[in-house]
Amino acid sequence: AMLTSHRLKGTWKRSVDMYYALSRAARQKFIAAGFAPNIVAVKPNFLSTAIQPGFGDGGFALFVGRLSPEKGVTTLLDAWSQLPAQLPLKIVGDGPLARDVQRAAAQDSRIEWLGEVPVHRVHEIVGDAAFLVVPSVWQEPFGRVVIEAFAAGTPVLASRVGALEEIVDDGRTGWHVAAGNVQDLASTVERLAGNKHQLKKMRGAVRQEYLDKYTPEQNHRQL
Repeated sequence: AMLTSHRLKGTWKRSVDMYYALSRAARQKFIAAGFAPNIVAVKPNFLSTAIQPGFGDGGFALFVGRLSPEKGVTTLLDAWSQLPAQLPLKIVGDGPLARDVQRAAAQDSRIEWLGEVPVHRVHEIVGDAAFLVVPSVWQEPFGRVVIEAFAAGTPVLASRVGALEEIVDDGRTGWHVAAGNVQDLASTVERLAGNKHQLKKMRGAVRQEYLDKYTPEQNHRQL
């Protein structure tokens, strides 16, 4: 009722000077819905907690997030089942697909489900990971886990969808794969598993991306 009454009064168009979207992708959604382009600006989220860069020496790929369909968990598990490389996958998080993850871990010794983990420990695991996998199949409006990985110096393999496509610079801070495409994800992971030198070399650029865009100081300047 509140939304309807203010929509009829025109509150959202007449009484608000500026809206902030978290990404260009999210901004386009607002504009498509009828918001005037000149009152919708982009200001991303940032990290208020300092995360120290890791070295990526753990030798594993990592997923962190809610274990639900829109996060691409099924795509991730299917890709690992087709992956010939002996690359370990650690999965952090819980959700409705937890049983599927548990079942996959029981059948594949490369997969380890850690469940819910304290935030400080998650940051340590992210820093140890060779790369983070974000296989979302929905239009992510931002993706906080991506900038947490950047802060830790960890490259990100992400779906080419929503804000993920603009936050992750393909070939510099990570890589893009087609959303929901099991074969594309599996082949890209296999290629990365055999290129440890590239993964190590990329960590400096990834950390710098965080320092340039996602610290509290940078976000304050953007605001």
